[in-house]
Amino acid sequence: MMSAAAGDGPLGILQRIRQPGAERPRPGERCELCAVPIPDDHSHVVDLQDRGLLCACRPCALLFTRDGAAGGRFRTVPDRYLCITDFSLSPGQWDALQIPVNMAFFFRNSTEGAMAGFYPSPAGATESLLPLVEWAEVEAANPVLGSLEPDVEALLLRVIPGGFECYVVPIDACYELVGQLRRLWRGFDGGRETHDWIDAFFDDVRGRAKPVDRG
Repeated sequence: MMSAAAGDGPLGILQRIRQPGAERPRPGERCELCAVPIPDDHSHVVDLQDRGLLCACRPCALLFTRDGAAGGRFRTVPDRYLCITDFSLSPGQWDALQIPVNMAFFFRNSTEGAMAGFYPSPAGATESLLPLVEWAEVEAANPVLGSLEPDVEALLLRVIPGGFECYVVPIDACYELVGQLRRLWRGFDGGRETHDWIDAFFDDVRGRAKPVDRG
């Protein structure tokens, strides 16, 4: 295990998300690329150079949906939500991923060319070092994982009685999960408000997601 730390690596974007800063526009106020006013419900763009998440107006977001735009520095976070109804993952494979809590998310880091796994904690996002052999088996059993867009989409897993909930979600949804848990967590087990918020978060994801099979 390795605790997340601020920096320019894949953890940097997770640790800086929603952090207060005097020079950053208030979310929902202005596009951080062209400075035009934007509504609260707006798109996000990942800056792969410094691993920052930027609020974006629709024209800027559309611009960076094309591969190679701005030299490949920016990537727009898509709005795709999928529920993988028959995701194949055994309890033994879950244990091998070394996740100590009942939820985690995984995304492909294009800079390193590898999957990165994280779980939310009271301190923020904590990285779990994925055993390559076991993760290769998970990908082979679930070809849908090959459709994940690097850096901007994540596989979100939650342990439930009898198995797992499994979703493909925009990466900013995972940032929201991490940020809210860090803000709400109280005491040893998080407190009732935290658990109610987690249930509401997954209810929202479930309502947005289109059912697909693992193939």
